[in-house]
Amino acid sequence: MDIEKKETKEVNKLSLLIVVVIVLLLGIAGAGYYIYHQKQQMGDLMESFNLEKEALEDEYNELSLQYEGYKFSVGNDSLIALLSTEQAKVQRLLEELRTVKATNAKEISRLKKELATLRKIMRNYVQQIDSLNRENEQLKVEKKEAVQKYQQATSQAATLKKEKEKLTERVTLASRLDATDIQVTPVNARGKLAKRIKNMQQFVLTFKIAKNITAPVGEKTVYVRLMKPDDDILMKNRSNVFPFEGKEIGYSMKKLIEYEGEEVAVTMYWDIEEFLSAGTYRVDIFADGNLIGRSNFTLKD
Repeated sequence: MDIEKKETKEVNKLSLLIVVVIVLLLGIAGAGYYIYHQKQQMGDLMESFNLEKEALEDEYNELSLQYEGYKFSVGNDSLIALLSTEQAKVQRLLEELRTVKATNAKEISRLKKELATLRKIMRNYVQQIDSLNRENEQLKVEKKEAVQKYQQATSQAATLKKEKEKLTERVTLASRLDATDIQVTPVNARGKLAKRIKNMQQFVLTFKIAKNITAPVGEKTVYVRLMKPDDDILMKNRSNVFPFEGKEIGYSMKKLIEYEGEEVAVTMYWDIEEFLSAGTYRVDIFADGNLIGRSNFTLKD
């Protein structure tokens, strides 16, 4: 009997131990599931925060592009300056947003409010731009009406009509000068044609400024560029430059002429003091800020 009781007691202890182990295992499994579930929730929450931040960045970028677009469509310098200031503010806040952690709800909320404020400012500028556009359209209409009235007035008298026709011609026809019959003649010391480079002492450049009744009249400075075969320009002084298309470019010769709308013959001289090689040379002629003529000539050894 004692043996049976002892065995029963051992069995009961073992059963209790198994129950405890099972309970512990269930507890561990439950805790593991809970931790996994929490991590998954945290992951989903972080993804949500990141998506929210990315969306906010996209909105800031979109607003900056809107400012950039409006700057190109506005002809008012003061308004462009204001738009540039606001765009710079958008860019500054965007940089702040990029350095803020997605989980920083306070800063994200502040930047959202800043964005809402900037959008209100943008709407105000859009209204101003629309108003300016309407005013410009009205000014165009008024200008058109004024031109029509002017034309009607000028038609009342022969003298005024003649002045109007001259003005219309000046506006509608090309006013740029044109250099024609461009020739470069190399001559020797006696002023005779030189066929070989070693005998050449001077270039004689001749051309004509064509008749153009629509071109502005008066004194004009004509610039000439003599270009060697390697495109290097012949110059006596590297400080000899003139403005052309927003840059300062060198010239070989210049001459002041009086232009009254009729054909003008021009002669210019270049003393050969540098080494010249055989090849094709180029002559470019400029006046009134325009290239008015170009020609080539060839030198042989």
